[in-house]
Amino acid sequence: MKSSILRRFVLVTQVLVLITLVSSFYALKSGAPKDGLGVVVLVWLSCATLALGLAWLVSLPLIVRVRRLKRMAESLLDVPLKKNEEQDTGNELGALELSLSGVAAQLRALVDRLRLESARREAILASMAEGVLAVDSDLRIIFSNSALLRAIGGSRRIQENTRLLALIRDTGLFETLRDVVKTGETRKHRLKITSDKERSFEVQAGPLEMPSGSGAIAILYDMTDLERLEQVRKDFVANVSHEMRTPLAGIIGYAETLLDGGLEDEEHNRRFVQIIHSSAIRLNSIASDLLVLSELESKVDPPESARIAVRDVVESALAIVEKEAEVRGVTLIREEIQDLHVMGTRLRLEQAVLNLVANAIKFNQPGGEVRIRVVPGASGEVSITISDTGVGIPSQDLPRIFERFYRVDKGRSRQVGGTGLGLTIVKHVIERMNGTIEVQSQLRYGSTFTVRLPPATNAG
Repeated sequence: MKSSILRRFVLVTQVLVLITLVSSFYALKSGAPKDGLGVVVLVWLSCATLALGLAWLVSLPLIVRVRRLKRMAESLLDVPLKKNEEQDTGNELGALELSLSGVAAQLRALVDRLRLESARREAILASMAEGVLAVDSDLRIIFSNSALLRAIGGSRRIQENTRLLALIRDTGLFETLRDVVKTGETRKHRLKITSDKERSFEVQAGPLEMPSGSGAIAILYDMTDLERLEQVRKDFVANVSHEMRTPLAGIIGYAETLLDGGLEDEEHNRRFVQIIHSSAIRLNSIASDLLVLSELESKVDPPESARIAVRDVVESALAIVEKEAEVRGVTLIREEIQDLHVMGTRLRLEQAVLNLVANAIKFNQPGGEVRIRVVPGASGEVSITISDTGVGIPSQDLPRIFERFYRVDKGRSRQVGGTGLGLTIVKHVIERMNGTIEVQSQLRYGSTFTVRLPPATNAG
């Protein structure tokens, strides 16, 4: 086994000292003092030169080894050493080099794993629809994802060490996270954030262990749409109950009247039966529209599309409402009805057009007009326009007229009849045909509904 570096230095030093002493002794013994002194000086100079040479020879491997260690240190987290580099483990530097080589390999493997895990974590958190927020023990933000930024309506990336209350001014969230940091237990909190519009979140917070101490991590679940759907469900149930209660009350009331002797009242019994009949028809209409709406809102695939002549659909709908328009003193005007075609279910499209025309007649005024137009749109689509000179719709009600059972004027709506589901059905029918419907209206000046549908291809 090769000797250690210290032993080499000691051995070389001992040899040089021995050579110097022996040379000096013989030089002084064999010559005059004056000449001997010169010889001694010469011997010492020679030994010094020899010592420098030997020192260089000894230090050269050290220099090479130190340079290799330097390269190894620089490559710990970068490029690994070449496998063909020999490692001399016979001395301290060789052992150090071998140890550093092993450490370098382990560090590289560890860093590679950390990079992979970090990339996975970033990808997962970035793709999450829920906002994620992590804070330290001082409730300063140490991590957040893009979903949280969208939730709070921010336009810039959230900087680390930002105070929580500077980002979300909700004392309930602050206290919840502070409680999690103190107790180490999970907590829940309801949070409302107002940016462009108010949104509701459910916050699930839990402890987060960090090298610097305990923190907390919170996940924000957006509950806005769920709450809206729940409210729609409640409103729907309430509206259906209310809509059905009125005709049912009429049926029950007049039926009881007939049973209590009204059958013998020849002057009124026929009118009582007519009211019962009318109420039953209204109940049947509500049930029928509910079934249609349920079918349209379901995930069931619609019937196979067919090529539909829009002119035939419009003429069929106008023929159905012609008598009612005459009774109400409303004039139907066919402005321009071109022979255009779309793809879809004829029955449903006819139902949508019929609902729009019927509403234009019902909410019109004696001497009013309803105009129908079917022309190609600016982008090649089929445009069906139905305008009236009726009562119009207030601007604040326009965004809600396609909601189920929503009525602008509840008193007039019940007076003219209808289930309150007509426009909802129209919207679903048009959307199922990949079309759009728009409305423009001004109070007391009438309304204009415009349906746009993609045209049927020639192959259809």
